[in-house]
Amino acid sequence: MARRKNELLTEVELEFMKVLWSGRVGTVRQIYAELAKETTRAYTSVATTLKVLEGKGYVSSVKDDRTLSYKPTLSKNSYEQKSIREMSKSLFDGTPSALVARLVEDEELSDDMIAEIQNIIDQRLGRDDS
Repeated sequence: MARRKNELLTEVELEFMKVLWSGRVGTVRQIYAELAKETTRAYTSVATTLKVLEGKGYVSSVKDDRTLSYKPTLSKNSYEQKSIREMSKSLFDGTPSALVARLVEDEELSDDMIAEIQNIIDQRLGRDDS
């Protein structure tokens, strides 16, 4: 039986993608240096993770002399949309309204945050009062 390809990034892969989405880096050495600001990783682990991301189709590489440069093939915005859709499917039975209801019911949301969500919904529905 074939294993279903995981559509979402692992936490470690997401850290790598955030670095690439920042647009500041591209080579294994540059990504290694950027990640080293937060946590210690082996250089070979960085190279391996980038190869895995390339295999999953999240990054592409270009070889310049002996150096590989990596860039994302999926924008951060596209990945955010994809992960919200997956979360909606898996946790909320494919019902986006249940996801939004759960978010709004969260006790940690301030009234200002809820008002901001309401403004976004109003704009989407064409009820922008501003």
